[in-house]
Amino acid sequence: MRFLHTMLRVGNLQRSIDFYTQVLGMQLLRTSENPQYKYSLAFLGFDGGNPGQAEIELTYNWGTERYELGTAYGHIALGVPDAYAACDKIKAAGGNVTREAGPVAGGSTVIAFVTDPDGYKIELIQRSDNQAGQGLR
Repeated sequence: MRFLHTMLRVGNLQRSIDFYTQVLGMQLLRTSENPQYKYSLAFLGFDGGNPGQAEIELTYNWGTERYELGTAYGHIALGVPDAYAACDKIKAAGGNVTREAGPVAGGSTVIAFVTDPDGYKIELIQRSDNQAGQGLR
């Protein structure tokens, strides 16, 4: 088995595409429209997405502007070579850093948290360059 994607429902597809591409540095890989069932999809990722890396699927159900996130959802995690620099870059691009970079409670791993325009949490985990991938450089 291989992890393919995570789907998030969003209230404004273009706003979310802009966040994931302009703030987090992902690539828009493909989009599709389904007028019969009134939804649009956008797939985003790093390094061309599948099969090398998993993707984010953004689903916009036409006419639905907001979702309750619930208490079961945790976060998406992205590896970055420098969490401090990534936070600076995200803030400069208009992103919302909700936990500045620093060691995780009770440990030494450097993490940070940001939220996307719909309120989904994204954890940045500082990893060595060969572990972090190409996003947020």
